[in-house]
Amino acid sequence: MTSTPVTTLRATLPDHDGAAGSASAAPAKGPGFGEFVGIIALMMAVTAISIDNLLPAFPAIQARFGVPDANSLQLLVYVYMIGFGAAQIFYGPLSDTYGRRPILMAGLAIYVVGSGLAMVAPSFGWLLAARIIQGIGAASGRVLSTAIVRDRFAGREMASVMSLIMMVFLIVPMIAPAIGGAMLLLGSWVYVFVSMLALAGILFVWFAWRMPETLHPEFRRPFSFRAVAQAVGLTFRNRVAVGYATALGLLTGCIMGYVGSAQQVFDTGLYHLGALFPLAFGLVAGSMGAATLVNARLVRRLGMRPLSHAGLSLFVVVAVIQVVAGLAYHGHPPLALFLAILAANQFLISFAMPNFNALALQPLGEIAGTASSFLGFYTTILGAFCGYLIGQSFDGSVLPIGLGYAVLGALALAVVAWTERGRLFRGGVSG
Repeated sequence: MTSTPVTTLRATLPDHDGAAGSASAAPAKGPGFGEFVGIIALMMAVTAISIDNLLPAFPAIQARFGVPDANSLQLLVYVYMIGFGAAQIFYGPLSDTYGRRPILMAGLAIYVVGSGLAMVAPSFGWLLAARIIQGIGAASGRVLSTAIVRDRFAGREMASVMSLIMMVFLIVPMIAPAIGGAMLLLGSWVYVFVSMLALAGILFVWFAWRMPETLHPEFRRPFSFRAVAQAVGLTFRNRVAVGYATALGLLTGCIMGYVGSAQQVFDTGLYHLGALFPLAFGLVAGSMGAATLVNARLVRRLGMRPLSHAGLSLFVVVAVIQVVAGLAYHGHPPLALFLAILAANQFLISFAMPNFNALALQPLGEIAGTASSFLGFYTTILGAFCGYLIGQSFDGSVLPIGLGYAVLGALALAVVAWTERGRLFRGGVSG
């Protein structure tokens, strides 16, 4: 594939309508394209593995702390996402002032503290507090991964790179529950947090050793509340940024609702797969990884808008089929049918989410860190709230997931139609 070299600092800046403009860039030593993708994907993978490898430990945690309601265990996912979402407000502006490297290192240190506190938690409330701290630390990787990519790429190049990163990132859910299950075999749910610490340590060393500072000195912004307020105002006055971020948040709610319910659906509450739960979870996650690979190949030829709009439209159609199947089998369709429909929907949603993320940031390249920070906060909190509503509605059937997908997908499609003033499926110079 043809791409802007990743061994140089950002060589292009987008103007206000997203076209590339020239800017000076100084050479910098750093990783090649493949290693660059690997480092950024690992930054994002810390977030995913911190959620998904804990799922098999829910029954052990429930027994350890005497949690009376199994639905309450979902809070281990949602409070993490609240900390993760809220902290994004700070990482972007700070990284626009002080650079990407020191802020990421600080975030990883916070993540390590949260992981350590979780390992010695004497109560379920303590464990929830530790998960919030973990989320606060992990947020640095989410914000800075996007900002670093935006430092170096723009337009369809950025979408293509983000798709490759998302492909690697989405492999993690395929194996994360299995890793969590393996840690349980060592004797305790505490070892799940040991695996999180190990991953954070690898990232810290790899990033510190190989990734140079990507924020060019001339693009640094002084940290002040006035400057941040101006950047936030610019972000949220932009119709494209707000529209696609809202749609992304609604689709994130679909994913979070499914993840929060997955252990109960596949293991303890419905299908009773036991040790096969990680396999079922991995099969669904694999469909998302396959879709992001296809997206990376198609987006440069077809454009972000046509591809993501088509994916979202088909997602809504399949979500309706998912609801019909659930009703036809009184909330308990055959496992093979449920997995097939769910995998199809996860496949389709993966044509929308990475492209929506790129489209939201596309007109905001000059404030990439702050924009990524506040849009990340917005999409994560919106997604966590919507996911919480779906997860807490679990009633021993698959209907809450299907209805959540259909409603949130339809709302996302309506928001995208508003964003594009009704002109769907049309590409442009930058998308």
